[in-house]
Amino acid sequence: MLILAVDATGGAASCALAQEDVLLAESYLNIGYTHSETLLPLIEGMLHTARRTMEQVDRLAVTVGPGSFTGIRIGLATVKGLAFARGIPCVPVSALEAMAVLCPPVEGVLCPAMDARRSQVYNALFAWQEGALRRLTPDRALSVQELACELEERGLPVWLTGDGALLCAGELRQRGVCVRLAPEHMRCQRALGAALLAREAEPVDAQQIKPVYLRLPQAERERLERGEVAFHPAARDILL
Repeated sequence: MLILAVDATGGAASCALAQEDVLLAESYLNIGYTHSETLLPLIEGMLHTARRTMEQVDRLAVTVGPGSFTGIRIGLATVKGLAFARGIPCVPVSALEAMAVLCPPVEGVLCPAMDARRSQVYNALFAWQEGALRRLTPDRALSVQELACELEERGLPVWLTGDGALLCAGELRQRGVCVRLAPEHMRCQRALGAALLAREAEPVDAQQIKPVYLRLPQAERERLERGEVAFHPAARDILL
């Protein structure tokens, strides 16, 4: 089974091509360009170099969030376009779980944390148990202090990864939690994690894939803080 995976939930855009358990090719770009400029050229270049075509792809995988709202939408739109054109089944993957599966099988708690601004992180907790990755919590958005309190109560070593790792490390160390930081080159999201998770997952039709934001958009939050009523378009407006 040939799997093409895509991630655009963070600052970097990436794609990966895997055949069963073998990584055939991977492209990663983190130079500040928008994903709308880089994602499709990355995919096209990777397929060309690997001497594969979209007609040979059996399954598409995409990280659906949490993360950058714009990046999530670009990743989903790209994968849906590829899937609709050729009828390829898709697997939606949590960006946090995709980061966790790339961590080595260490003892303690795997803690991927993505910077959600305002001293908050997108987070979920995982652990390696009997050679398999086990989820301990759902994906959630919470404050660094709330996360630190929860991990302090668990009393286990913590392996931090993600672009919010440094944000959490100081607070955890102040509470006496044993913290290990993933190497810097391993902290960013990579499509490879989505490809690995997609092997055993149940695929769905591309139309069923939905973004996972966990929070309201910034503009919506600011509007609520000002006490303004949010605009909800009627069905007639959407059709127009």
